[in-house]
Amino acid sequence: MLTRLSLLDQLGLSYLALARSGNTLSGGEAQRVRLAAQLGSNLTGVCYILDEPTIGLHARDNRVLIEALKTLRNRGNTILVVEHDEETIRAADTIIDLGPGAGENGGQLVATGKLSDLKKVPASVTGALLDGHPKKVTSRLRPYKEIPQITVKGATANNLKNVAIDFPLGCLIAVTGVSGSGKSTLLKETLYKGLRNRLLKQRYPAGQCRDILGWNHLKRVLEVDHSPIGRTPRSIPASYVGFLSDIRKLFAMTPTARARGYQPGRFSFNVAEGRCAACKGQGRPKVEMSFLPDVYVPCEVCQGKRFNTETLAVQYKGKTIADVLEMTFAEATRFFSAIPAVRRAVQFVCDVGLGYLCLGQPSPTLSGGEAQRVKLAQQLVKSSNGHTFYILDEPTTGLHLADVQLLISVLQELVDEGNTVAVIEHNMEIIKEADYIIDLGPEGGDDGGRLVASGSPKELLKCSKVSHTARCFKKYLKKT
Repeated sequence: MLTRLSLLDQLGLSYLALARSGNTLSGGEAQRVRLAAQLGSNLTGVCYILDEPTIGLHARDNRVLIEALKTLRNRGNTILVVEHDEETIRAADTIIDLGPGAGENGGQLVATGKLSDLKKVPASVTGALLDGHPKKVTSRLRPYKEIPQITVKGATANNLKNVAIDFPLGCLIAVTGVSGSGKSTLLKETLYKGLRNRLLKQRYPAGQCRDILGWNHLKRVLEVDHSPIGRTPRSIPASYVGFLSDIRKLFAMTPTARARGYQPGRFSFNVAEGRCAACKGQGRPKVEMSFLPDVYVPCEVCQGKRFNTETLAVQYKGKTIADVLEMTFAEATRFFSAIPAVRRAVQFVCDVGLGYLCLGQPSPTLSGGEAQRVKLAQQLVKSSNGHTFYILDEPTTGLHLADVQLLISVLQELVDEGNTVAVIEHNMEIIKEADYIIDLGPEGGDDGGRLVASGSPKELLKCSKVSHTARCFKKYLKKT
């Protein structure tokens, strides 16, 4: 018992109560609890495969995680880690870099070896981005002191210690702090639900606080989370973003479709007259395997195309509706270059780094990070009048360093349109781009829930004596 408890302590989880319910743990806490279980097993000759173990971890805790992985390695185990975190990549004995792009442009071994070996390969995007260039604050430093703000007063939900926190409007705001410091409780439970209740005049449960001031400056509040954009294969990115109806109209306007009297609905796999009757437009119907997980197999009649023969006889610029849905978003920008409404929507999806996705890709196959960015693209397509408060929880999850830059451009564009964007984030690239930073802590659990520091990135650097984030940020900027 002492061995197991000491491992939890070493991984920075000494503040957790033994009776703590598992579903109340943050992502970073749950990850380290599972790692402690493996460290305590004393197994050797095991190959451990971890998929982005740094998700939800503060930069301070990354070092703890890396040391724990090295301990497992030194016992005679092999550790394979899928990771985008710079510190973890630098600590690896061997790096396997795949690419050079994503989707159809990826799948090749670009480089392997030490980081110095990756830097010698021109095709390695990872090697180029970790090439040792000195880092600096790149925030636009919007004048947050001169603009209206929302103030949360007396927040006491979960571990929050009766805090009062300002959120300047029209800014990119980063909410930081170690794992378990109260970030999600403040932003998602207290602020988001509190604003939603006030704006929509509802009375749903929300994080306890004395009051929220300044909310009358907003028209709406949106949480762009990692939940799926749909739960069935019928839900696809093209329909979610909202331009599939425009594509169906294009097919209905072709000479063949007009001669046959086909309406735009004919080119929807949710309408009986145009879809494949065997799979009812699913393309890959689900086969239940009793004791094994369900599998999806291509329809024997339409071969996964979703539509019947008559519908597939109609072509637009030499492509059937099934061919169009199999295009990637990058291909679609070229194919629909003459159709402004479609090209604009497709371009926004490419702008958030998802050019490799297919227009008709079933939503259950999207990762949480991909689903979140599709939702961002949907918001960008809508004409914005500003005055919207966007809340995102770790939007850099699963993103390569190059894609983080694309995401930052999208977030800045939302702010330029008069909106406010608040992100819970540990990624230093986002922190150095933020106009305003809210740092909670100083630790997690009962030792967290306090406002440690707030202000611009340059003002945060002056708080390195009390803020773990400030210390890690200062160290990050010095890296070359």
